[in-house]
Amino acid sequence: MYMYPDNLKAKATLWLWELRDIGIIGVGLLISVFALSQVGFMLPIVVTAAYAFLSIRFEDTSILDFIRYACAFFIFKQQMYEWRS
Repeated sequence: MYMYPDNLKAKATLWLWELRDIGIIGVGLLISVFALSQVGFMLPIVVTAAYAFLSIRFEDTSILDFIRYACAFFIFKQQMYEWRS
């Protein structure tokens, strides 16, 4: 008997990232290492590391999604206020 996660509708994940994110991080690391070794430019590796951190997923919510939800709740969306006299 084989058990499949979420009835074969779940996204493919590896460790804490989706496979699409791992591909983007891998390509970013290749470009970053090339830029660092040839030009001495560190910005691509910083951007790749920031993307890798922000795309970590816990239970279908990434860190970037959590930051967006928190900003929307605390800053950008008006909360419901009732004034009673």
